Amino acid sequence: MAQQARIIDGKAVAAELRAGIAREVAALKAARGIVPGLHVVLVGEDPASKVYVASKEKLAVEVGMNSVAHRLPAETTEAELLAKLAELNADDSVDGILVQLPLPKHIDTGRIIDAIDPAKDVDGLHPINAGLLAGGKNGLVPCTPLGSMLLLKQALPSLSGLDAVVIGRSELVGRPVAQLLLQADCTVTIAHSRTRDLPAVVKRADIVIAAVGRPRMVKGDWIKPGATVIDVGINRLPDGKLTGDVDFAEAVQVAGAITPVPGGVGPMTIACLLKNTLTAFHARRG
Repeated sequence: MAQQARIIDGKAVAAELRAGIAREVAALKAARGIVPGLHVVLVGEDPASKVYVASKEKLAVEVGMNSVAHRLPAETTEAELLAKLAELNADDSVDGILVQLPLPKHIDTGRIIDAIDPAKDVDGLHPINAGLLAGGKNGLVPCTPLGSMLLLKQALPSLSGLDAVVIGRSELVGRPVAQLLLQADCTVTIAHSRTRDLPAVVKRADIVIAAVGRPRMVKGDWIKPGATVIDVGINRLPDGKLTGDVDFAEAVQVAGAITPVPGGVGPMTIACLLKNTLTAFHARRG
């Protein structure tokens, strides 16, 4: 019987990352009497968003940061939200600003992201941060791609020269993770819904990053034996169970290493938000 893939434990890696951040925050507090401040803005009552924001608050407090959530009613106007962001941009005690998405329909998400000070944009979505990433320069990197790369580096000591296929071209995951893979000297293909013979494209990859938002789309026979698979997808099935974009039961029989869903990339996203807040703190305050 073929040996099963090694499971990449995102929970354990995220816990280790948070522990390191907590030590650094404690050292900052002891040496300088200040800690990073993370401010999350939530507009409306989206149930999933409320859970995410509560989780971000809790983990930020656990690592010793100042964590503030601004909960605004669903009828908040775009102008009111822009005024709140201007206030946070101007507040020197605020190191990281995150606007929880999705926003209510009457608010232009692009305008809101553009209004965040790029130096405080811990989601890494501001066009200036996207441009810095595309140019291979230091900026704030979106949390899920950053977490995916940290998990990859756990599984593979060197990424140099490897063939990587990213399935999905979103601004949130697909494009930024492709830039990070390029910086790590991978040969990168971005595949998407229009890609011809997607299984054959995926089959030649040493690294597969699935970020397409379709449950169990990537089958076991798409995977090159021994490949490393990072499954970014989080899809809720009719029975309430969570599943990724990769058919885990099939792929685990073929891959060399694979992230589970849940317990893979998910925990890394919030840990990387805290990492970005610390990065922003140092960049802003020297």
